[in-house]
Amino acid sequence: METNGRDAPSRYGATRARSRSTTRPTRSWKTVLLAAAATAFLGVRAAAEPGPDATYEEKVQPILERHCYACHGKEKHKADLDLTRFKTTADVLHEHALWKTVVGRINLHEMPPKSKPQLAHGDMELVDRWFNGLPKGKSDCNELANDENLRWYRGFVLGRRITHSEYDNSIRDLTGLDLKPSRAFPDDGSGGEGFHTAGNSLYTSTILIERYLESADRVLDAVFRGREPDASPAEREAFHRVVSAQRAEGMEPREAARKCVGELARRAFRRPVRPEEVERLLTLYDPVIARGAAYEEALRQPLRAVLVSPHFLFLPEPEPEAAGVYRLDDFQIATRLASFIWSSLPDAELSSRAEQGGLRDAETIRGEVRRMLRDPKARALGEDFALAWLELEPLGSTARPDPQRFPEFDASLERALREEAVQFFHDLIANDRSLLELIDSKYTFLNERLARHYGVPGVEGVEMRRVELPDRNRGGVLGMGAVQVVTSFPTRTSPVLRGKWVLETLLGSRVPPPPQAASLAEAGAATAEQTLRQRLELHRTQPECATCHDRMDPLGFGLENFDAVGKWRTSDGGQPLDVHGKLPSGEDFSGAAELKQVLLARKDEFAAHFVRKLLGYALGRDLNRFDECVVDDAVKALRDADYRCGVVFEAIAVSFPFQNRHAKK
Repeated sequence: METNGRDAPSRYGATRARSRSTTRPTRSWKTVLLAAAATAFLGVRAAAEPGPDATYEEKVQPILERHCYACHGKEKHKADLDLTRFKTTADVLHEHALWKTVVGRINLHEMPPKSKPQLAHGDMELVDRWFNGLPKGKSDCNELANDENLRWYRGFVLGRRITHSEYDNSIRDLTGLDLKPSRAFPDDGSGGEGFHTAGNSLYTSTILIERYLESADRVLDAVFRGREPDASPAEREAFHRVVSAQRAEGMEPREAARKCVGELARRAFRRPVRPEEVERLLTLYDPVIARGAAYEEALRQPLRAVLVSPHFLFLPEPEPEAAGVYRLDDFQIATRLASFIWSSLPDAELSSRAEQGGLRDAETIRGEVRRMLRDPKARALGEDFALAWLELEPLGSTARPDPQRFPEFDASLERALREEAVQFFHDLIANDRSLLELIDSKYTFLNERLARHYGVPGVEGVEMRRVELPDRNRGGVLGMGAVQVVTSFPTRTSPVLRGKWVLETLLGSRVPPPPQAASLAEAGAATAEQTLRQRLELHRTQPECATCHDRMDPLGFGLENFDAVGKWRTSDGGQPLDVHGKLPSGEDFSGAAELKQVLLARKDEFAAHFVRKLLGYALGRDLNRFDECVVDDAVKALRDADYRCGVVFEAIAVSFPFQNRHAKK
């Protein structure tokens, strides 16, 4: 059974017992007598219950041996999983997240595959009860990963450089000009949980350094153009903000330069700037003035140095003198918050909170998070987080419909499809809506072009706006045309790709790559007259294919009413579509609207995966077992708040891993 450490629900609702210690203290004779009396009062069942290790070795391992070791053992380990290496409960606890998925797959009847002998109900309940009774280890919630507590350390990331999106947004907020200079940069990498914010993939090359230098010149050209008579209002405002607003009447030029450079550096560096730092920058101003150049020409040099400084281009978190875990200071917390929610710099209000020491209070941080999510700059979460999480970034590039087969897919439709996803997510967080509306909603965001594509009447103009939908098939991410395009082939839909997308992207369940040389063409005696569904059903008769396809294909069939560019249809190639699906768990549905109800029944699985992705985006690294406490707390907060999504951002912002880091010496 393939796993990836994702969360999965329990089917039996077993009570989670938490042990305070993995060792047993020496007991006095009084303790023994009291324990004996309690056992006599409660009955002999408690005395007969084996401890966690005994249960695993005596009860769980035999079940695994009968049903799992043949595919996940020493000789054969599908999905790179060898369950025989787990000898004791301690081994299981060390990879708790992986076992959470193992048990979840069993509970969902996805493992063992239908071609193998199935677990009896009693065996499934025993495995579930054993796992949920394991000690949680709450002390982990106040720890960070380090070389001593993890054999393979995934939690340590040095100060990273800013992403291209953060660069563009920071230039916008520094100058007021939305120039998007990063279009000329080489692409960012992605890592961690699959985002550009992953520190271990944000490399800095000589080409990128050259682009930074060129970009700084272009930005300052635009700023200083604001003094020209034919400058645009935005350019005039940029010149005033960066240059002229800092020079009071009668101020000496060098004093004005000190104030101008110091103010830009303070904002760009995201912290107070020491006087000696400003003086060091002014060493670029003085020789130009000495040569007889004008004030503004000389001023460009230190301003350029600010825009190419590592203090701007990187998010450094200086390490203390001693090794160990330490809390970030208020300015570093402000920087993390601004990068997380706005992909930009702290604004004046957030910087003021940091300067006053207010970001040491959890309620103050929660209030700032709520304010920041309502700000238009939080649109960055739709552009940088949502598009990457939903795997929509390839739209129009590597994911592009065949122009002969789908000539209606043009640049304006592509932009509208992308914008629908961005605005939907931004509206969700700005208005603190239910996270579950990502699965099922009564509305979406359309302009005239996209509304015509979807067959929704009454929408005119190029501006995107919220539109109520006539039925429940289209609402939520499953009905977005962008999703339909990236989960299709250029010439046709793919129930397999779509089912895989639902499992992995929405539910966080890993699907391994297909066996080597497996293809749809191998599906028995498939003929051209057969429907795509009939050919896939033949494909699933192959034992090596059935395990995964039994999970994926039914989900994809439920979305077949959407063609490869997201238009609604009821037939394909002149034959009526069969959009019925039945999952290994026995859940039966027909069409997109009913599929959404199946997913809503697994809402906590969806919520936990969403939290993991958002936490990985916020931290800029892979997650590890110490982060599971944050996931659990955020999912609980979601349930308590009727799934209003704002509490997830608050829970992450006040969490231990977000506010602390581990220093290595």
